Amino acid sequence: MSGATPPPCYAFEITLHCRPETAAALAPGPIHRDLGCSWPTVIVPRSALSDPLAVGFDDALAGLGALDRMFAEPDGALVWTSDRDGVRWQVDGNASEKEGRVLLVDLKGACPPEDFDRLLACFGWPAQRLLMQLVRAGVFLEEETFRRHATARGIAGDGETLRPR
Repeated sequence: MSGATPPPCYAFEITLHCRPETAAALAPGPIHRDLGCSWPTVIVPRSALSDPLAVGFDDALAGLGALDRMFAEPDGALVWTSDRDGVRWQVDGNASEKEGRVLLVDLKGACPPEDFDRLLACFGWPAQRLLMQLVRAGVFLEEETFRRHATARGIAGDGETLRPR
């Protein structure tokens, strides 16, 4: 379909965390307001923030290295860029390790939703359930809420400001 407008990219500044296995471990948090919308948050017990993801650190790096145009360093630093044709996007990040497993992942940038899914798959998603912490606001979002938030940021044009020039 030539000339069709591509779907908006997600735009985000987040930290990925392991989601506690039981929903009872999470409590409803305050409503976060930005972009003219209200976003439900969750409160995560401090003890749960030290739980690593199920995926091994080296396995995550291997998955990242298999993505086209992904540059991942052994220390967990990563940069992923779009190809030269089509929509331009970039994601920068850093994965942290705990006892051989990924503890958390800082991600900043913009990319299409399907590429975001490919990125998450390197960290064990969808089997590994995740929480996304909005870095600037310091609040935690469930995945579905995060996806709506990231879409709204993309529509608002925030992806342009998150991409290096």
